[in-house]
Amino acid sequence: MRFSVAAAALAILAVLGGVIWWQSGSRWRGELYCFADPARVWGVADRPADLIPSCPPSRGVRREVRSGQTRVEQFTLPRWDPVLVRDLLTTRGFAVAHALPDDGIQAEAVLTRAGETVLYTAAHQGQGTFVTLSSPGER
Repeated sequence: MRFSVAAAALAILAVLGGVIWWQSGSRWRGELYCFADPARVWGVADRPADLIPSCPPSRGVRREVRSGQTRVEQFTLPRWDPVLVRDLLTTRGFAVAHALPDDGIQAEAVLTRAGETVLYTAAHQGQGTFVTLSSPGER
């Protein structure tokens, strides 16, 4: 009798451990693996509802983000607005260290804040905007 209770308790602990392990890695298996919080832009600003988050589908990028070598967030906006996301970051303390204006293909900027550097790219995507934020490693 004792053996069956101990075996059942051990089985329950094993299942709970498996569930906890699976959940701890679920972020890396999901589509939005590159976001700590998909409701925020770069973790500092609330994401407007029409700004659709995405992450690169590349396994290599996924591996780099998971290991902390790279940080990246991507967004799609249904209209051309190359400064929306950049302005969200500058109102949260980022400064534009260098910017290239829209050349018909994309607008770029280097943003800095407290030693953090973020490359900002807003590319034309039909009538919309595809924004990429990236930096080497996590803050």
